[in-house]
Amino acid sequence: MQLNQTDTYLNCILQGVLPHGQEIAVKRLDKASGQGLKELRNELMSVAKLRHNNLTKLLGVCMEGQEKLLVYEYLPNRSLDTLLFAPEIEKRLLLPWETRYRIIYGTARGLLYLHEDSQIKIIHRDLKAGNILLDIDMNPKISDFGLARLFNGERTSTITSQVVGTLGYMAPEYVVLGHLSVKLDVYSFGILVLEIVTGKKNTEMFEAGADESTTLLSFVWDHWQKETPLETMDPSLDCKNTETEVLKCIHLGLLCVQENPADRPTMLDVLVMLHGDASSFSAPSKPAFTFAYGDFISDAVSRDLGSQRAEDVPSVNGVSISEFQPR
Repeated sequence: MQLNQTDTYLNCILQGVLPHGQEIAVKRLDKASGQGLKELRNELMSVAKLRHNNLTKLLGVCMEGQEKLLVYEYLPNRSLDTLLFAPEIEKRLLLPWETRYRIIYGTARGLLYLHEDSQIKIIHRDLKAGNILLDIDMNPKISDFGLARLFNGERTSTITSQVVGTLGYMAPEYVVLGHLSVKLDVYSFGILVLEIVTGKKNTEMFEAGADESTTLLSFVWDHWQKETPLETMDPSLDCKNTETEVLKCIHLGLLCVQENPADRPTMLDVLVMLHGDASSFSAPSKPAFTFAYGDFISDAVSRDLGSQRAEDVPSVNGVSISEFQPR
């Protein structure tokens, strides 16, 4: 097997070719990382029995001596963030609206499988554009199950003291109270949908007008209240014939990021809504974590988030690196 290293972080990703010519992606554990071993075992337990078109496929495992490897199918278009947030317009044009909608729909199908249809119920806990890989036809596959939480039976909620994930994508009840449920993934999915529509990162402040900066959630919510949601759309998109679909996704994204987890839809609800008419949707309430530059998050949230900033989370060549909070 030939390997070419593409990244060097906690878990580096290698591209390889098997003797019969099949291309593979190999996740290689950093030998110096004790935390990485825990993640690797968790990922192995999570994905070994998962079979779905919208999840990355595990092909094999190697744990010999100090070498610890997971072998996955190779996905040539890498991760969604490398195209969606690319500074080059040519890369963003590879994601026309039809492709973006297919990514939203496929990701929703993958999450529904994890939450309700797989043998072991799974909360991903780190859903973001960097963890959505794209195959040769731009079909999405959810990856990186190192932080996933597994549940036996029908119970899919708990209280945890180990709040892990990527800042900006974690729901408020999880950040502040450690309340872990499938609605955490729903919140992250809502953030992802709004990023796909706008082409903007949730974890960055950006200019909203003259001498004004804002977050993505505040930006979208303000336009929603002004009844100008289409003005939030990625300028690289041409959606003259698909405005209704774009509006539906904005509406759906806002429903998923509501502050009260009980108000958020389930992933089954999300798929039904993607097939339905937005006129039947309920009105969204103000999202959690909406603030403008200079505003302050509540003391409780600030205490849990600490001094780390979401923009400090590295994401190079499509490899997800998650932040860990002290226990």
